[in-house]
Amino acid sequence: MPPLATVQTWVEERIPALMARHRVPAVSLAIGLGDETFCYAAGVLHRGTGVAADTGSVFQIGSVTKVFTATLVMQLVEEGLLDLDAPVRQVLPRFRVADEEASAAITPRHLLTHSAGFEGDVFVDTGDGDDALETYVGILAETPQLFAPGEMFSYNNAGFSTLGRIVEVLRGAPYERVLRERLLDPLGLRHAAVDASEAILHRAAVGHLVQDDGEVVPTTVWAMERAGAAAGSRLAMSAGDLLAFARLHLAGGAAPDGSPVLDRAAVEAMRTAQIRLPDIAQGAAWGLGWELFARGGHTIPGHDGNTIGQSASLRVLPEQGLAVAALANGGDPHPVFAALVDAVLEEVAGIAAEPLPSPTGPAPAHADRFVGRYRSSTALTTITRTAEGRVWLDRVPHGVVADLGDLPYRTELVGWHGDVLLPVEAEGGVRQPVAFLGDDGGGGALFLHTGRADRRVAS
Repeated sequence: MPPLATVQTWVEERIPALMARHRVPAVSLAIGLGDETFCYAAGVLHRGTGVAADTGSVFQIGSVTKVFTATLVMQLVEEGLLDLDAPVRQVLPRFRVADEEASAAITPRHLLTHSAGFEGDVFVDTGDGDDALETYVGILAETPQLFAPGEMFSYNNAGFSTLGRIVEVLRGAPYERVLRERLLDPLGLRHAAVDASEAILHRAAVGHLVQDDGEVVPTTVWAMERAGAAAGSRLAMSAGDLLAFARLHLAGGAAPDGSPVLDRAAVEAMRTAQIRLPDIAQGAAWGLGWELFARGGHTIPGHDGNTIGQSASLRVLPEQGLAVAALANGGDPHPVFAALVDAVLEEVAGIAAEPLPSPTGPAPAHADRFVGRYRSSTALTTITRTAEGRVWLDRVPHGVVADLGDLPYRTELVGWHGDVLLPVEAEGGVRQPVAFLGDDGGGGALFLHTGRADRRVAS
């Protein structure tokens, strides 16, 4: 049986049960292998209305949007309009964060690789006008600097909003218009929406959030602020359209009709490692927009995304001409996505699944190094140690993420790899390892890192 046919059988037999187990209202999947395509959808777009998902339904893709933004940026580089290693201030003279030295040094490359070093989760609604991004970049002036530019990786949404503003300035048009004219239309993405006013013209998914009692219910807010559009707050599309975008990168930057959208050299540069990630069971490195996963000797570019009750996952394997796009609208979809990717990689490329981190380790040694409080703009995390030596993590969300439904999280942490600990309790179906990095000058860790670097604060 051809590989894609085997994958289709797996999807049709396994996905409904996985959806039920992880309380996912709807999924939409698209898998491409060479010129072959398999699309699948199941479930309901809104548990209140019961509208069924189909393969044309649009879901928010969240931070997968960042690969679109990075592609727009690389078009500017290709045309000689932008230098990745020149200061951002060459394009945005008023750009600044709280640290003046960092403000003058930060480059577009730092922004693309999440290594600019300033606090990245700055969720502020600056309105729905065409000045939303310009205003947003102006408010970053008070944003704290966590570490020197280029020193380490820390996921940064605000950095991609800044890249969106660079796109606007150099193209002389709002980000959404550039996105449509430079990517969505040339790629023939007919089931794609840049905001709610476009999404309503399609069969649109609504996000669902897990309540305190465990029930999964529709959200009352469809999308986040326009200022986050370039980072992933609004873009929605079908899984088939997301697959078509992935094929741009598999085809060396060519549109379906063969016309060039991006130079092949730029495509390859985007999936070349720029900065290493801590050992936290995510990607091994980050390229220019792409997260780079390492498995079985292969580098697999990809990106995940989450918005208000909606999630997305994209993986590509260039040497096989393979891409997997998966979308969902609530529950705990990431184990579903992971099982799908594992099955596709195994069947198509013979790449075996890797075991998930298992919380079977001992109580961590040197726990005094970890104890303390770590703050970001979205949460306060407290690490404590009992008299028996057990280590606990308590995270309390605050600000906009708390308003949008993020719940407090408490778990014991056990040893995994050195200064990387593993939670006993899963969150969203995932046990995310927690790394403790740096030195606060007194022997304690300076950062708690789960993809974002939260800095230690006084108790």
